[in-house]
Amino acid sequence: MWLGICLSLLASASAPEVFVPAERFTLAWTHSIERVRWEEDYRVELTAGSATPVLRATQARIRGSAAGMEPPDDARLVEGWYVYTPAQTWLPELRLTRSPYAADYDWCAAGRCAPLHTWLPSDGGITRLRPCTRP
Repeated sequence: MWLGICLSLLASASAPEVFVPAERFTLAWTHSIERVRWEEDYRVELTAGSATPVLRATQARIRGSAAGMEPPDDARLVEGWYVYTPAQTWLPELRLTRSPYAADYDWCAAGRCAPLHTWLPSDGGITRLRPCTRP
């Protein structure tokens, strides 16, 4: 069984779900107005006694700060990045708003990054990212 992420478009029930194998990945983006880079690290894990994977946020980084985008109080400044552990670490899924007017999210795994549309084109709405398995 492979652990990974299943991607789907919420507005399109007929669009196929896409499986991306990855037990660890980083989701990154640049804020469209403030031009500040954000990165969040995740792990897909199986909990004891369960065959259903969960998504765990392990670390986040902000490259500077800007209006309305202040890092949390417990963030540490490390080489220009505010580094912290997200307050909510266990997540059932992420819902990513993707706009044709802003750059896409970057998906990074195994040392390589690519825009999220490499795996699933955007429809300009919300993309659902959830932990899943494939045989």
